[in-house]
Amino acid sequence: MSTLFSRIIEGEIPGRFVWRDERCAAFLTIAPLRPGHALVVPRQEIDEWTDADDGLLAHLIAVAKQIGAAQKAGFDAPRAGLVIAGFEVPHLHVHVFPAWDIDDFNFDKADRDPDHADLDAAADTLRQALRQAGHGDRVPN
Repeated sequence: MSTLFSRIIEGEIPGRFVWRDERCAAFLTIAPLRPGHALVVPRQEIDEWTDADDGLLAHLIAVAKQIGAAQKAGFDAPRAGLVIAGFEVPHLHVHVFPAWDIDDFNFDKADRDPDHADLDAAADTLRQALRQAGHGDRVPN
């Protein structure tokens, strides 16, 4: 049975994608800590990050690094946060989000009912920043 994230990656469930390549995809979460909060998810269904092979894990972190840099630029954030929690969905995913202070890492403060227009705008901002950074070949329209 496919995980929720596999269904999003395959297009069965809509997602606001900001990155696609042969090994992973990144899309905005529906419960953001901050606008632009993205999830980097391998196409391969792996439950925990400790089960991923080193090459895949390195790729996910490299993609997260590019997304984090674009979040800093696009949202004028001083930092990019990165968390691998893994409790919400049994499919490895890396949270990457613009951060201003340590409170931005508190998942209890996630927006559980964000405005869809705000999510669309955040996705557009992040896509544009990724394109400006030279990653247009990985950024879906």
